[in-house]
Amino acid sequence: MAVLLLSFFAYLGFLQLSGNFHEVLAGELYRSNQPSAEQLALYVKQHNIKTVINLRGKNDGSTWYKDEVSESKALGVNHVDFAMSARETLSMDKAEALVEIMRTSPKPILIHCRSGSDRTGLASAIYLGKIAGVDPETAEKQLSILYGHLSVPVISAAYPMDESWERIENGLAQM
Repeated sequence: MAVLLLSFFAYLGFLQLSGNFHEVLAGELYRSNQPSAEQLALYVKQHNIKTVINLRGKNDGSTWYKDEVSESKALGVNHVDFAMSARETLSMDKAEALVEIMRTSPKPILIHCRSGSDRTGLASAIYLGKIAGVDPETAEKQLSILYGHLSVPVISAAYPMDESWERIENGLAQM
């Protein structure tokens, strides 16, 4: 049991150290944890990223935020702030606003939050389900341990992302 637990935490550590960068939909959508300016430049060059959607929201006083906005501007990349909390369910109004941002933003898009697992997972699932027309079961896999997301009620502080997806999944046809 100890080996399994150690392996699990080693995997989560690897995700964070490696940037937790993944292709969601080739040429359209990518996801990551908070990129450094160097990582952002690399992602933009390797994947021709046109838009960065920061799910952490505007953080003028933070170095990471200033670096990201500055690097986005230097690279000629559209930068969008969309504040979400992994600890709170996403309202349908906010989900619809996020869909509109993702639908109208120049592609490819890089979506990120702090760890690239919870908010980013929900946003990726929403993109696949609403914009790309992927079936809900496949879209839901974006909220997975593969990306570092723990889907356990009570234990996981980010479980509201799963609750949000269940509500959004049921309302996909109406969005």
